[in-house]
Amino acid sequence: MVPQLKGELSATALRQRVASTIDDLISRLPGPEKMDRETRRGIIARYTAVLEGNFIYWMTATYLAVHAENARPILIENLHEEVRDSHPAMLRRFAMAANAYPSDTDAMAVNTELTRVRLFLGKLQGVQSLLMMAFFEGYIQRFMDYLADLAAEQGSLDREYTAVHGVCDIAHSEGLFQAVALEMAVNPPPADANIFEGVELLSNLLDAIVQGQRQELAA
Repeated sequence: MVPQLKGELSATALRQRVASTIDDLISRLPGPEKMDRETRRGIIARYTAVLEGNFIYWMTATYLAVHAENARPILIENLHEEVRDSHPAMLRRFAMAANAYPSDTDAMAVNTELTRVRLFLGKLQGVQSLLMMAFFEGYIQRFMDYLADLAAEQGSLDREYTAVHGVCDIAHSEGLFQAVALEMAVNPPPADANIFEGVELLSNLLDAIVQGQRQELAA
């Protein structure tokens, strides 16, 4: 049985805050059909630069941060699926099919925000890390159709990566929210902690993936 959270840290409040953040990010995505080819390529490339080499690291760091023994199998199941089905290879094929494999410029466009997420996870804060990953899985489930549309506009027919993640990440997000409640029961954060720190940092990184070209021009 998943324990109930109280007050401002209730499960409902956490889900609502995360859902609102996802809604805001999705609402600001520019239409693929309105972009030129290089702008679409840049979004796919920056997404790939971030996710291919970092998602398993993020989930592993979260596993290391968690104290609740009954939350760990949720993370292990996710990691097992990522490794067993080689999701990084799946993503690489997706990017290559769209002629959007990242360059060093693409990687550097998201370097600052990505580094901040890495340093945050290095704090090994169980609740905050789990909440960030629950947010990310929920976002990705909604972002997959958009990513597939970008690739289609680039002439790609490869849909394996977006099809798989559009389905499996629904269950992943639900499981991670359960893990948040389990962790909160045995390892609650300090009263003055910002439990949405990871969500906020990752939101900035996701914005940089989409708006990276504008940031580069402004630099």
